[in-house]
Amino acid sequence: MPSTIAVLASGGLDSVILIDHLSKTFKSIHPLYIRNGHHWETAELFWLKRFLKTVSNRNVKPLAILDLTTRDLYRNHWSLTGKKVPGAKSDDRNVYLPGKNLLLISKAAVFCAIRKIPNLALGPLKSNPFSDARPEFFKAMEKALEKGLGFSIKIHVPFLKCSKTQVMSLGRDLPLHLTFSCLSPKKMAHCGRCNKCAERKKAFRLARMVDRTRYAR
Repeated sequence: MPSTIAVLASGGLDSVILIDHLSKTFKSIHPLYIRNGHHWETAELFWLKRFLKTVSNRNVKPLAILDLTTRDLYRNHWSLTGKKVPGAKSDDRNVYLPGKNLLLISKAAVFCAIRKIPNLALGPLKSNPFSDARPEFFKAMEKALEKGLGFSIKIHVPFLKCSKTQVMSLGRDLPLHLTFSCLSPKKMAHCGRCNKCAERKKAFRLARMVDRTRYAR
């Protein structure tokens, strides 16, 4: 059994299912949340902590939280202001955040190098249309990180060939109502109207699973 891996966790469906999936093959899982300053992070972090409290697997270590602001990059972007958030019928390309995986992996890799964690995982799916979610990008990042840090880190993306429904089936027995995937939360509840809420509802429907999520609408 491999030893140690850090997992970039947003608290959404894919990332928490990824943590559970990897806990079956790694001796030590280090969930890692990176705050960028986005509008939804307070709610997202609240639900991620709640979900992790239900995890009884000793392989899963306490959540580590890092900061990497993007406010100076995105400025008045909807992800920071919470205004004009892409709606339920919007194209997925409208929710693209330039360089997000590049930034997250870079910060997480330094965390891994300092702690001598040789593996890093994140949960993009095959439906992800963006350039920083392609196999060649992850391979290039591995090489760049080794050059820049002097430490070899393997990037794991086990869901990259999976559909959302396939991933949902892996988490069928998990308390998925404690996950969070919303761009415009109403206090700690899902708004029910944004692009991510629509994606979430569809995921439960296609997987033929009961959606116990609390939506404001």
